[in-house]
Amino acid sequence: MTELVVLVSNDGQPVGTAEKATVHTNDTVLHLAFSCHVFNAEGHVLVTRRALSKKTWPGVWTNSFCGHPGPDEALEEALHRRAREELGFTVTRVSEALPNFRYRAVDASGIVENEICPVFVAHSDDVPRPIASEVCELRWVAPADLLTAIAATPWAFSPWITLQLPALADAGLLGPRH
Repeated sequence: MTELVVLVSNDGQPVGTAEKATVHTNDTVLHLAFSCHVFNAEGHVLVTRRALSKKTWPGVWTNSFCGHPGPDEALEEALHRRAREELGFTVTRVSEALPNFRYRAVDASGIVENEICPVFVAHSDDVPRPIASEVCELRWVAPADLLTAIAATPWAFSPWITLQLPALADAGLLGPRH
């Protein structure tokens, strides 16, 4: 099955589609994505370590999961789909936390991420069952501990989590009852 991503203009309007496998290059076109930070009942956030086989940022720690909506797929629908596909669990209480998040970053191999990437927070008390092609490790951690780790070793984390997590903290969305 060919996975398509939605290409967007600078103002976020859809302008076409492209095969996901061809989009992430050294000259990645702007496209639509999303990130999700999942919290459990104890207020811990799930962080995942990207599989070593990933094309971009292999082996780094990142947010709970992320993905790309397909053409005509609502962001929240895509989010629920990716939670099931990537982590084998369901999420509840989904809310858009950083609707205007956008970033461009280049990894060590020269591959570019160039995304308009709304950020969501959600909850789950399920036990994650990640697929190995996406996630090689995961941990539930206290948000304050994660912020400390990101500040001390930003190179060990994806560039998007290093930007998103402080913004979520500033918005008051990292506490146990956000």
